[in-house]
Amino acid sequence: MLTKSHSASASLSPLGRFTLLTVACLTIMVGTVVAPGLAIISSALGVASHASWLITLPALGVILFAPFAGRLIDRVGAYSVLQVGLASYGLLGMAGAMLTGPALVFVDRILLGAATAVVMVSGTSLISHWYQGHARLKMLAQQGMAIELGGVVFLLAAGILAGIGWAWPFTIYLLAWLMLLMLRWWVPKTTPSGDEEGSTLDTSSATNTGMLWIYMSAAGAMMLFFTLIVLLPLELSGVGLSERHIGFFLAGISMVAVVAAMLLPRVARQVGENVTLTLAFANFTTSLLLFGFADDMRLMIPGAIFAGVGFGFSIPLVNHMTVERTPVASRGRNLAYLSMAIFSGQFLTSLLEFTPGGARQIFDIMAAVGGVFTLIYLLVGWQQRRQGSEQPR
Repeated sequence: MLTKSHSASASLSPLGRFTLLTVACLTIMVGTVVAPGLAIISSALGVASHASWLITLPALGVILFAPFAGRLIDRVGAYSVLQVGLASYGLLGMAGAMLTGPALVFVDRILLGAATAVVMVSGTSLISHWYQGHARLKMLAQQGMAIELGGVVFLLAAGILAGIGWAWPFTIYLLAWLMLLMLRWWVPKTTPSGDEEGSTLDTSSATNTGMLWIYMSAAGAMMLFFTLIVLLPLELSGVGLSERHIGFFLAGISMVAVVAAMLLPRVARQVGENVTLTLAFANFTTSLLLFGFADDMRLMIPGAIFAGVGFGFSIPLVNHMTVERTPVASRGRNLAYLSMAIFSGQFLTSLLEFTPGGARQIFDIMAAVGGVFTLIYLLVGWQQRRQGSEQPR
């Protein structure tokens, strides 16, 4: 089994590996393209009264269309589905700059979310076919690093382009078409022969309750993380920061997440998955508390660090846990459910604008939510350790 996994991963060229990691960046790109220039972009598109929806509505598209993407992948294969997703992503993303008014703009953002769901699920599915065991955990951790490193690059680029003109950031979406060419050039259409059914964990561990905890972790992590992504651009703009400086600050959060994802395999191996998730939620909670109390950069910079660690310790890990606990035949479906959970958390942040009070009060409320999640996973970890110690050896 170990020999087969090594030969499978070795058969994918470095350029093919790079392509799959690059495709993963599109997950975060869907929102970060408009984040630094959110104030001027929303005004130009005629949706200033619901500016945050430009970031969060693609999540609704993922929620609605991810089950369809998962079933399609299980039937026709991840490679073909990914090609369609990349082509649609570039088209729908760029089209957003040519529309005005809430109806057209928001429909386009939802459909862009559908394309994101296809790209996200099929890209992770391809990784799961090419890599197994420890190689898979390492690759999925690198996928998380690529997502956040892409966030750094795209936030910086979007901030600079937004300073030139409000429509320029939308050109970044066309990178999906370049990735489509990279996919066709460097990733073989046929994945390694031989199912890796035996390389996944015993499917008896993949109970409905166990998968539910994973999905809850994903939704909770993204809800807390995107609270910051949604609130910070407008808050920083209100205190006089330019789009470029807002992009630099948000990129700093992503850079910390890259480092945290790099450390994830070692941390998870030493302390276990549940403890790692607990650490992730504790970092999110601390970050939100710091931003809630912050009057200047002295608290905002540590808050950004804690937020990045929270993301790096959570999203790559739940990806790995889903793949390892899912048999090959239903992997596309379960990855689709995970995508729904991740983007459900992101979409829930769109409701923040209906919360009474200002940003500080919202930070405090979400910090309390993060504290509840931290406590829950402390108790879950304790219960699982207790059950494990009581099982006969």
